[in-house]
Amino acid sequence: MAHLSLPTHTEDEAPYQDLLGMWSDLEAALSLLLTRPALVQQLPTKVMQLDAWLQELVAHDSDSALYLMFQLAGSSTVGYSASHALVCTTLCHILAADFQLSQAERDALVHAAFTMNIGMTALQDQLALQRERPSVAQQEAIRMHPAEGRHTLQKLGVQNKLWLDVVGLHHINTPAQVPLMQQPAAERLARILATCDRYAAMISPRRSRAGRSVTESVQAVTGPQSKLYEQAGDALIRSVGLFPPGVYVALSTGETAVVIRRTPHIGYPLVATLLDTRKMPLRQPELTATNGQDVRITHALSPFEVNLQVDHRTMVRLGMYAARFSDGLHQLVFIPGAR
Repeated sequence: MAHLSLPTHTEDEAPYQDLLGMWSDLEAALSLLLTRPALVQQLPTKVMQLDAWLQELVAHDSDSALYLMFQLAGSSTVGYSASHALVCTTLCHILAADFQLSQAERDALVHAAFTMNIGMTALQDQLALQRERPSVAQQEAIRMHPAEGRHTLQKLGVQNKLWLDVVGLHHINTPAQVPLMQQPAAERLARILATCDRYAAMISPRRSRAGRSVTESVQAVTGPQSKLYEQAGDALIRSVGLFPPGVYVALSTGETAVVIRRTPHIGYPLVATLLDTRKMPLRQPELTATNGQDVRITHALSPFEVNLQVDHRTMVRLGMYAARFSDGLHQLVFIPGAR
């Protein structure tokens, strides 16, 4: 196994430290907006500022952003509403490019993703920590929250009708009558948002259950029972990969790894091997190129199956370092058969 030695100079640390700081600050700002919306002056302007912040985060390094999001979504229940909204929003931002949405539709979709659950933020955080099934009153609040969220946003100054309509429709539960891009704008965007919402919710843990693996989440939005999501679900997988950055995976070698970088081949990302075949932690992560033969991913794992404290700074830095030298990637990674 060839090990990748990470640089220790301060200038090499700046990119990933900036990225982590931006992520943390953005999530904190979004949490404040969602938990105390009445205290936010000019809420529509604030959401637009969060959107600009998000675009900078993703543009800085989209794989690192995805890594941080999926790690957070799969392992944290603290401030669930804000972290879930941020995951959904970023996925919507990525899908908007895939569908080549107009700027107006893209903005309405992203702003709706930020605020779709503003009508039940406290309840959503409570449900993530609750072991028992939702009570009758909680179920009614869940049912009504799209309309409540639309009303809240309108009361706080949102005038964009498409943004409001997408929030009101984001729990759409009727099969489409026409292909996605032929549907009315609000319905089309609501289905894209519902797909990201469903996908992100499945990988997030609850007190009553662990987060599902990405394999199960993919099945939920692309499988035979996913008629509500199918076109948007397929686009989601095209955009973030079958195994996105930040997801834990089992390798055909018997080792356990975490995905840190997408490649042009959807099912064969770059991974960092963390546990050996005995499920013992490696002294340092090993960058590994997966393929369909010597080293392949057999299935995704939930964070609860891995039970390992991972240094996210090291993982993000490793991925960014590999990307920097992508032209010579074969020199930085484990080549099957080289052990």
